[in-house]
Amino acid sequence: MSRIPLIDATHTTADRQTLLGQVHAAFGATPAMFRAVANSPAALQSMWASFGALAGGRLSPLLGEQIAVAIANRNACEYCLAAHTALGRKAGASSEQMAAAQIGQSSDPATAAALVFALKVVEQRAQIADGDVQGLRAAGFDDEQIVEILAHVALNLFTNYVNVAFDVPVDFPKVALR
Repeated sequence: MSRIPLIDATHTTADRQTLLGQVHAAFGATPAMFRAVANSPAALQSMWASFGALAGGRLSPLLGEQIAVAIANRNACEYCLAAHTALGRKAGASSEQMAAAQIGQSSDPATAAALVFALKVVEQRAQIADGDVQGLRAAGFDDEQIVEILAHVALNLFTNYVNVAFDVPVDFPKVALR
């Protein structure tokens, strides 16, 4: 059971209703994580805008989902692991690709480099070396894409923390942590 209320879009303030309506339109439902974050309209607006901005970025939706599952697995966030595995499958990934990403691996060298970098940022609290950035460049990423990888990491850390700290109930098909 969630440690904070899950806001019901039909019984809340207009600003929350507007944002939760946008979430519902995008997903066809209102995932529990968004309902938890809706306790703060400012936090919900920030998170939703970040998702939208990154969706319009240069990284593929699939790579964004692969980064998300790697970070979710690292942080033992069952909610984000389930949600982003489902979204990765919707973006065209096989179950094998998502399982590999969960442990920071990929048969695609560029994806593998991005996952290694993302996990290193998380595990070392962003204390990375010049060689880590050079490794991404060598894998074909430009500076714009490298910053987007870091933005995906930061957004996923926030969502992981929300779901773990508040014990948000998982409303996507469950995926086992590895």
